[in-house]
Amino acid sequence: MKSIFYSSITGFFLTLGLLTVSCKHQSDTILMNTAYQCPMKCEGHRTYTKEGSCPVCKMDLAPVDGTVDRMIAADGDLSDESIFNLTSEWKTQNNETLNLKDLKGDVLVFVMIYTSCKAACPRLVADMRSIHDRVDDPAVKYVFISIDPKTDTPERLKEFSVMNQMDSEEWVFLQGSMDDVREFSNVLSVKYKQISPMDFSHSNIISVFDQGGVLHHQQEGLGVDNELTVNKILELVKS
Repeated sequence: MKSIFYSSITGFFLTLGLLTVSCKHQSDTILMNTAYQCPMKCEGHRTYTKEGSCPVCKMDLAPVDGTVDRMIAADGDLSDESIFNLTSEWKTQNNETLNLKDLKGDVLVFVMIYTSCKAACPRLVADMRSIHDRVDDPAVKYVFISIDPKTDTPERLKEFSVMNQMDSEEWVFLQGSMDDVREFSNVLSVKYKQISPMDFSHSNIISVFDQGGVLHHQQEGLGVDNELTVNKILELVKS
C-alpha cells in the first residue's frame, strides 16, 4: 500500500542535497539556476527543483529561471515520505493553529470531508467512528480535513464535532487554505471537485499514517469492512 503514497507524493518533497538546516530555522530560500513548473500552472506559481511531472495534470514540468522559495521542515530525523515535511498551517475546531508535525508521535487516521455534505460524508464520519470504537486506544488521532474551507470555519467545525459527539482530544478537525487542501488531497490521492456552491464530488478514502507521518494503509469506499484498517492501526500502535 506504500506504493500508493509514493506515486501520490512525487514532487512535494524536494531533495535538499548538501543544504544544512538549523533546528531553529523555519524557512530558507534555495537558490537555483533552473526551477521547474507545471505549464498549466495547476498549482499556481509552485516550482520544483527537479524535472518531473505535475502531480495534478501529469504534464511534464517545464523549466523556468529564478529562485525557489519554500518552507523547510526543521526535523532532520523525518523520512522523506513523511507528511510532517509539509509546512502548511491549519486551524483546528478550537481555532488553534496547527502544523501537521504537531501530530507527530500518534498513529493518525485521516479523512477528507465537508460538513454540509448530506450524502457520502455522513457515512465517512460513521466509518471513522466505527474504526475508533474498534481500536479504542488513546495513541491514535482521527483527523478530518475539510475540502470546503470557505464554509467550514473553525466555528462550524466545532459545531460539527459537538453534534457528532467527537468533541474530545482524539478527534481533530482542520481548516486550511485552498492551496494547502489541494496539496494534501494529492498526497492522499483524494480527488474532489466543486459541482455547485454547496456540493462537492470527492473520493471516499480513509488513510492510516504511522507515528512518523508515513502512509501505511488506505481504505476506499463507504461502509466497507474495516478489519484490515483496524488491524493496521493496532499494529502501528504496538510498533
